[in-house]
Amino acid sequence: MDMRGYQQYKQQSINSMTAGELLLLLYDELVKRSTLASMALDKQDFLQFENSVDRCVDIVNYLDDTLDHQYPISKDLSRMYEFFTYQLGRIKIGRNKAELERLRPMFSEMRDAFRTAEKNTSGGK
Repeated sequence: MDMRGYQQYKQQSINSMTAGELLLLLYDELVKRSTLASMALDKQDFLQFENSVDRCVDIVNYLDDTLDHQYPISKDLSRMYEFFTYQLGRIKIGRNKAELERLRPMFSEMRDAFRTAEKNTSGGK
C-alpha cells in the first residue's frame, strides 16, 4: 500500500480543520493516550506506558504553548496544563495507576467542555 497518499490525505484533513476541531482532536488523543498508559500498566508493559505518558506530556505542552494570552482564561488554562504536566511526571516516575486514574477523568472533562464550547460557537453543527 502506498502510504504517501494516506499521509497526504491525513495532512490535508488536518489543514482543513478549524481551531476548535484541532483542539478537540488533541484532547481526544490525550484521553486515548492516557487510557493506553493505564492499560499498559495493567499488562506491566512499561515501555508502552512510558511512551504513552510521554505523548500525553507532549500534547499538554503543545496545548500550553499555543494558548493565546490575550484572553484572561489563558492564565488559568496554563496553570492547569502545568498541573497536568507535573502530575504526569509523577505518574511516570512512580508508575502510579491510582494517580493516573484520578487524572484521566480531568482530561475527559476538559475535552467535553471544549466540545460544548465548540458546538455553541459553531451554531450547534
